[in-house]
Amino acid sequence: MKKILIAVIVFLGIATSCGNASKPTLPEGDIAPEYSLDDDIGEMLLVGFRGIALDSSDHIWRDLTHFRVGSVILFDYDAQSGKRGRNIRGVQQVQSLCRQLRRVKPDLLIGIDQEGGAVSRLHQRYGFTPVASHKVSAMGGDDSVRRAARMTAQMLREVGINLNFAPVADVDVNPDCPVIGRMGRSFSSSSEQVAKCCKIWLEEQKKQGVASCMKHFPGHGSATGDTHKGLVDVSDTWKELELDPYRGLVKEVPMVMTAHVINRRLDASSLPASLSPVITSYLRDTLGFNGVIVTDDLAMGAIVNQYSFETAIRMAIEAGADLLCLSNNGGKYDTELVPKTVRIIKKLVKEGLVSGERIHESAERVRALKKSLSSGK
Repeated sequence: MKKILIAVIVFLGIATSCGNASKPTLPEGDIAPEYSLDDDIGEMLLVGFRGIALDSSDHIWRDLTHFRVGSVILFDYDAQSGKRGRNIRGVQQVQSLCRQLRRVKPDLLIGIDQEGGAVSRLHQRYGFTPVASHKVSAMGGDDSVRRAARMTAQMLREVGINLNFAPVADVDVNPDCPVIGRMGRSFSSSSEQVAKCCKIWLEEQKKQGVASCMKHFPGHGSATGDTHKGLVDVSDTWKELELDPYRGLVKEVPMVMTAHVINRRLDASSLPASLSPVITSYLRDTLGFNGVIVTDDLAMGAIVNQYSFETAIRMAIEAGADLLCLSNNGGKYDTELVPKTVRIIKKLVKEGLVSGERIHESAERVRALKKSLSSGK
């Protein structure tokens, strides 16, 4: 009888041991991570794609589900084909596309460049109400600016877009700047006026549940060149007053976009601001910004003409970017852009060039922004 009892005890001990082997326990006091590295990497990606509707055979469906992409950006113009209608062809169509995207990923950030004037992806040609440019609206005073901001925010809310890469915080230092002053994208040559107008946009977009992104830090308004085409150095033309809109609104704006401009006044290394740890640190540590930092499009000439894709991704993450803008709207359209980017980031983590903690930190900032939108705060 004693032998039988011992055998039963041994059997139970083995069974318990096997059960524990299939479910390893964490050391006392440790908590299983809520998000995996794959989840965190997905939150860092802001991705462009082709299509006016969503289908399960589309690569963007795979990117959202398998690779967990957390943000997308919509365009009307497709750079490679030279044709319009890439994602936008009408009011109801955009509404439908946004609904389809959210069925796949309910907390998705759907972004767009809708400044008004020349930079209006939701254009009158597609049935949307035209909105004045920053420059024209500012000429009409605060009420005019608020009207433009309110119209834009309501338009975005109605179609389901919850992130606008606006307002433009660039000060009109050089009215002949080919991508800012000449296009009427700056509110004013007065940094105080720019800050006041940006504040109005932040207020109106927040009321409609649309996240704002001020751009292009640390200032693009004095540039003489176009970063879409190549590197632009503003070291000799930039003025410190171009930081004023950020100084005044750093606690209110949820997202800031870094420019591809070189500014040796802030970083002697001559790195583009989007890839500069020094300039990102200035925004974070000196100005006190705690929100999401997004790069300008990494498909622009200022980046692709100087750096390999892998190098640009590594440098942007090392610099402190939280969201990598991958428009897929440059010289070549790549259906494998997201898998390629994920492999690169995983390789960087595996090789110890970037830490998993660094990736998680950025992902948490993006998640915090999403939660603030859902809660209305």
